[in-house]
Amino acid sequence: MSDKKKAIELLRTTYLRGPNIWTYRPAMEVWLDLGELEDHPSHLLPGFNDRLLKLLPALEEHHCGVGERGGFIQRLREGTWAGHILEHCVIELLNRAGMPTGFGQTRSVSQRGVYRMVFRARDEQVGRTALSQGHALLMAAINDEPFDVEAAVAAVREAIDDCYLGPSTACIVAAATERGIPHIRLNDGNLVQLGYGARQRRIWTAETDLTSAIAENIACDKDLTKMLLKACGVPVPEGQIVASAAEAWEAAQDIGLPVVVKPSDGNHGRGVALDLRQQADIEAAFALADSHGSEVIVERCISGDEHRLLVVGGQVVAAARGESAWITGDGKSTVVQLIDSQINSDPRRGTTEDHPLNRLNVDEDEVIRLDLQRQGFAPGDVPPAGRRLLVQRNGNVAIDCTDEVHPEVAHVVSLAARAVGLDIAGVDLVCEDVGRPLAEQGGAIVEVNAGPGLLMHLKPAEGTPRPVGQQIVAHLFPEDEHEPHPGRIPIVGVAGSADSTFIARLVARLVHLSGRPTALACADGLFLGHRRTEKAGKQYWDACHRLLMNREAQAAVFENPAALILDNGLPYDRCQVGLVTDLGGHEALAHHDITEADQLYRVLRTQIDVVLSDGVGVLNGNEERVAEMASLCDGEVLFYACEGADGLPACVADHLSQGGRAAVMTGQRVSLRNGSSEQGAIELGQILHRRGQTAGPARLQALLAAVATAWAFGISPELIAAGIETFEQPLA
Repeated sequence: MSDKKKAIELLRTTYLRGPNIWTYRPAMEVWLDLGELEDHPSHLLPGFNDRLLKLLPALEEHHCGVGERGGFIQRLREGTWAGHILEHCVIELLNRAGMPTGFGQTRSVSQRGVYRMVFRARDEQVGRTALSQGHALLMAAINDEPFDVEAAVAAVREAIDDCYLGPSTACIVAAATERGIPHIRLNDGNLVQLGYGARQRRIWTAETDLTSAIAENIACDKDLTKMLLKACGVPVPEGQIVASAAEAWEAAQDIGLPVVVKPSDGNHGRGVALDLRQQADIEAAFALADSHGSEVIVERCISGDEHRLLVVGGQVVAAARGESAWITGDGKSTVVQLIDSQINSDPRRGTTEDHPLNRLNVDEDEVIRLDLQRQGFAPGDVPPAGRRLLVQRNGNVAIDCTDEVHPEVAHVVSLAARAVGLDIAGVDLVCEDVGRPLAEQGGAIVEVNAGPGLLMHLKPAEGTPRPVGQQIVAHLFPEDEHEPHPGRIPIVGVAGSADSTFIARLVARLVHLSGRPTALACADGLFLGHRRTEKAGKQYWDACHRLLMNREAQAAVFENPAALILDNGLPYDRCQVGLVTDLGGHEALAHHDITEADQLYRVLRTQIDVVLSDGVGVLNGNEERVAEMASLCDGEVLFYACEGADGLPACVADHLSQGGRAAVMTGQRVSLRNGSSEQGAIELGQILHRRGQTAGPARLQALLAAVATAWAFGISPELIAAGIETFEQPLA
């Protein structure tokens, strides 16, 4: 293309980590300057639409604003601008990379050619990578230049792989989300907090903060584990620790052949050799086990298949069985070639979490090489036609058998987990048939593992996937009809510019007096109870988020200025009480293209959008636009208003006539009304007089807002009055 267009300029990119003006969920907001492309929508760029669809044919699936398949293609042909097209390019790259994303919007601002484009982004780095690749793809399509789509998808996928939770952690987090339990990722790995404040639990893969460190150490010591299990009557194979290859052979003779040789503290089956009958094999297996652990155990080999049973909170919730892997010689192919063609060709095998079975690699697996050697073959040998060779004994345990487990087996396995002291355990047992009691068939438990992998139960190679994530979440947060929001502490959000710091501090004081140690984030700093823990710095959102990690906090109050919502989003996902006081402060938000008060409606409504269904939205009835937010609240609405010479604002009067609640100030007396009845009153004038202070109209309005918010929280009028009278800050 001779008329090469200048690239779209990415003016600024902001990752909105909490609920924001666009969506409840994290999103990436990008300010774009289209430059000359403002005058060249898609239908005025010769050949562009065809080139773009050749690069991303799945764009045909995007509904866009049309609401049906092919909707975006229709917009392309009618003519749409490059910012909107970039949005869909980014979304499609995310979809192809394995992070499905359906949300995106692009809106113009007051400056010609400048747009705000937003898309759902679960992780900031993934969002930035997708944006960069989508931008390059779009400009290549516009300027008729080559572009490697697969490389772009791979770059996004690599970013996803770098940040994604592991499968065990991810399934637990997903189950928590289904229960409405929020989560906070505490590091770049798999340490995750479920819930807020004092109601939180922590997980690290399939370990929890209920998992005893002593129990985990016991599970790592196989000999100690066997001793404890034996003391409880749990069947375990006879065995002993040995210090040399010669001792291993002596022990094998004493125990009785065949035997198993394994490290005392290994994991994932590394260094474990099974069904050993010859002295040379046992001595070779000792050397292998010795390289994978601090000590070596020789124990009786139990006949049967290996099984993994998952125990959660004392109950067996899933079970899987392993099976051996064999190859059959054809007289032409080497052992390695036969493994690739007969075993690794199975589509269920691979190296990623999407594959329930692992690929077998002879070069990396010493146990496979040892088993082949015992059968007289090396990896490069060619077995004769028809000769069967055992490649892996009890390989991947990935065949679901949960429904086959005998109640007696489940009891013994649960007892084993309790004997070690683990709340979540992966118990390995060997038996011929898990549907029969172990005593009948000579079966035994061979290991008890802390932090068991869950993938075999989530994506079995055969059988039914099991909802183990839900089981673990139910263990951490038991169902309770009296607890509608597991993992949540009550949160109060204060939005607006009218004396909001004072309101937040007073509300926090009142909540604290009600018996809940209360965390507070406001412009004055971060507090827990009366103690200020840190100043409010530039990283205010991060500081707010840290309060939710504090196990001492049984409630929290947050001051949420409009700039916080625009720059970061809210620091929490839902709240019990949300207050909006006014639509002031637009003068400081010009860089967000906000130039008048009415534009703040869309920003501050975010506070009301996140009120829980059994929560309360508190709105200033004297501010008409603020009062209009009542229709957005999922929970109850409670108005507060000053009664003037003309009576109450119409919205408040109507609300009361319909049985709603309102805090009404007449003079300096606040009446707490529920429909036509008064539930209590706060004599602010008398309190101010006793304190020797005089409050102006603005401070009285702030006191009224705090009273209404405290009442919405469930605090009694008497305690509200006492709290105001003893509040440490001046009321004037």
